[in-house]
Parts: sequence; C-alpha cells; structure tokens
Amino acid sequence: MYYMVLALLFKTGVKCENHSGAMILLEGLYGIDNSRIAAAKRDRIDKQYYVDFAVTAEDVRDSMEEAEAFNAELLDFMERLHQGDISRLRDKAVRLLEGPHE
Repeated sequence: MYYMVLALLFKTGVKCENHSGAMILLEGLYGIDNSRIAAAKRDRIDKQYYVDFAVTAEDVRDSMEEAEAFNAELLDFMERLHQGDISRLRDKAVRLLEGPHE
C-alpha cells in the first residue's frame, strides 16, 4: 500500500521518504482518505515489533483484500490523472510544503 502511495506521489512529482508524511499528503494533497493505510501501518507495526498477538488465515485474507482494494483505487486515480491535473497537484504541493505565510 505504501509503495502505491509512493507511485502516486512520484507520478505527480513529489518525493516523500516518510510513511507518515506520505499518508498526510495522500489526504491533504489528493483528498484521498488515508484511514485504511493508517490502519495497515498500525497493524504492521504491532505484528513486526510485538509478540502478544495471533494471526489467523482470515486475518491474512482480510489484510490482502484490503490492500488489493486500496491499491486498485489508487491505480484508478492515477490512470485518470491528466497533465493539467498533475500541474495543479504540483502547485498545490508547493503551497502545502511552504506552509502558512504570516
């Protein structure tokens, strides 16, 4: 899921090397709900760094289905982007990254 978000960022000329930053940009720049990838990140961290859990085949299937649906939605979004959209998104990214002006 994270790599699909990176692909979207790269397609629009944005480089991000931080999972949390990528999730913030997903919502703030593209208007795409980031709750599914945020939940997947929490699950990955819990399962990678902690031992007090059990994983069932159903859990694995659910996670894979969620990732496939998320990736399909992002791929569809990317395929519908035109050069004008990309230019507008780059301009918006610059404004977001500059922050508020006093």
